[in-house]
Amino acid sequence: MTRILVVDDEPQIRKALSVNLAARGYDVDMAASGEEALALAASHHPDLVLLDIGLPGIDGVEVVRGLRGWSTVPIIMLSVRDAETDKVRALDAGADDYVSKPFGMDEVLARMRAALRRHQPVPEQATVTTDDFVLDLVDKAVQRFDGEPPPHLTPTEWAIVEALARHPGRLVTQRQLLQTVWGPQYERETNYLRVHLAAIRKKLEPEPGRPRYFITEPGIGYRFYPGGPIS
Repeated sequence: MTRILVVDDEPQIRKALSVNLAARGYDVDMAASGEEALALAASHHPDLVLLDIGLPGIDGVEVVRGLRGWSTVPIIMLSVRDAETDKVRALDAGADDYVSKPFGMDEVLARMRAALRRHQPVPEQATVTTDDFVLDLVDKAVQRFDGEPPPHLTPTEWAIVEALARHPGRLVTQRQLLQTVWGPQYERETNYLRVHLAAIRKKLEPEPGRPRYFITEPGIGYRFYPGGPIS
């Protein structure tokens, strides 16, 4: 079932949207602030976000920027502000569409359907194979080719491995990795990554001191190469 995150500081609007969306078969989460919205998005992974631009604390544009640091979820802005500059700020930050208040529910639903149609997730591989091991992304397990028992990865280690393995060869920045694994409020705790990557290499790399698969881009991020780094 499609999950929608509704973010608005006006209780009556949250209630109206929640009732209308639930009646049409959507699962609905509600947040009254930007901070609450980011926390819910990190824990519940909505399929679409309806987001008010004028929020207490972190405003809607900052919420968009926070979400775009780690998610491609469609975002539709809702606001009484109809100035072009506000629309441009929201869209430049990464919002997908903009609806001005007061709005009709039919218009909101139509824009939601259009945004969900445009959002085409990249098909995910079930397994990633290297010369030394296979990562099963469905069962969250590792199979070795040397006959040794499969290594046990902690949930955090697996989350890091999966985040890198789903983007083979692509640079994943430290900030993106931190926010994907620990949540949007984390972006400077790079020591977390160093400790866990060392453990991952010890468990998966043939020579942990000379990593072949999990490569560091100093000061920037990490890459995963299933076939080893390109020479």
